Order: sequence, then structure tokens, then C-alpha cells
Amino acid sequence: MVRLLFWIALIAAAVWFWRKFKRPASAPHNPAEPGSTPMVRCAHCGVHLPQDRALSLSQQWYCSQAHLEQGPGSQNR
Repeated sequence: MVRLLFWIALIAAAVWFWRKFKRPASAPHNPAEPGSTPMVRCAHCGVHLPQDRALSLSQQWYCSQAHLEQGPGSQNR
């Protein structure tokens, strides 16, 4: 009985080592993509858009020239 348990443990260890070394080395996980841009919210309508496509005025962001000219919308959003 002990001999059977020894062989089962030996085979399990061999399979574990084989899987561990067969696996390719994974790159470190980076949650943010390198090319991603921060999202901002339009002060008028509340839509979210990439910061590089938004228009800025007085530390507020807008989604279009029309909303920039109209100014901030209602604060009930």
C-alpha cells in the first residue's frame, strides 16, 4: 500500500514539474494598455470621450464646439 502511494506521489510530482516547465514564461500583467488615453466627461451633456478628442475650457471638457459655446449643462446629472 505504501509503495502504491509512493508511485502516485512520484507521478503527480513529475506531471506537475512537466507542466510547470512546459508553460511559456508569461509577461508581467499590465492593467493599462500602453496606448490608452484617459477618458473625460463633457461638462454640458455628460458623455464620456477620449481626452485627445475633447475640447478644454477653464478646466472643463466638452465633446463638441457647440457644447463648448453653450457652457456647462445642468448639475442634476
